[in-house]
Amino acid sequence: MENFPVINLENLNGGERKVILEQIEDACENWGFFELVNHGIPHELLDTVERLTKEHYRKCMEQRFKEKVASKGLEGIHAEVKDMDWESTFFLRHLPDSNISEIPDLSEEFRKATKEFAQKLEKLAEELLDLLCENLGLEKGYLKKAFYGSKGPNFGTKVANYPPCPRPELVKGLRAHTDAGGIILLLQDDKVSGLQLLKDGHWVDVPPMRHSIVVNLGDQLEVITNEKYKSVEHRVIAQTNGTRMSIASFYNPASDAVIYPAPALLERKGEEKDKIYPKFVFEDYMRLYATLKFQPKEPRFQAMEGLSSF
Repeated sequence: MENFPVINLENLNGGERKVILEQIEDACENWGFFELVNHGIPHELLDTVERLTKEHYRKCMEQRFKEKVASKGLEGIHAEVKDMDWESTFFLRHLPDSNISEIPDLSEEFRKATKEFAQKLEKLAEELLDLLCENLGLEKGYLKKAFYGSKGPNFGTKVANYPPCPRPELVKGLRAHTDAGGIILLLQDDKVSGLQLLKDGHWVDVPPMRHSIVVNLGDQLEVITNEKYKSVEHRVIAQTNGTRMSIASFYNPASDAVIYPAPALLERKGEEKDKIYPKFVFEDYMRLYATLKFQPKEPRFQAMEGLSSF
């Protein structure tokens, strides 16, 4: 099995740009995931966000989680539980409007650090989208514009902790799925593993690495690139030891953005391919995804074709 792609952005604007772009292209075409180092986000900020997230979980969420799972219980169950995930989560919205001030139990330090981190991630996401444009032969800014809609992109963060599980063979930390949106940037625990992606029929570990940002592509980039890049199924395995932290930020299209394959990719000579993806409004896709998240993505695309009014 090939090594999981780890890409060093340090010399992106120097002599290694061509090599780095090739690494990103290979990762997008063959993995749907890659891990970035020297991505420009200060390590001190990453350490602060990690510390505050873990403190918040221990102080405000750990006991709630224990009470919740105790009420459901895994005693007497012999087959895998298919309708729950072994995770403790809350969600932050950054764009188009922030809800950070409305989330209870967050310290001012946490709010401030999270806001700064989100701004850095937004910038990195947009830089990555432009690198994808460069690789795809699309004009700079094409993907950001495709996501923009009338109010700009949706950008939010799922803050999750995956506590120790006494029976990991019975329940997943997070069941297998692809992500619905655009590009996802993840700060994950550097000690407790658990994230896996499906490649060539095998589950592959995404290696924990200090100060890295894991990137994966969502369903909308698969549509816009007409399957040149693919969203990839992934899951979180429950562990018996250690709580795994996961801070996943989703740079998604605006609710009213109209998503469809980039015409330039369909028209390119020598790359003619039947147009397999419909044109649809992102909000309609999300409505469908909410009920079908843990099922294969292909029927979702087919269903959108039936719903499309374009």
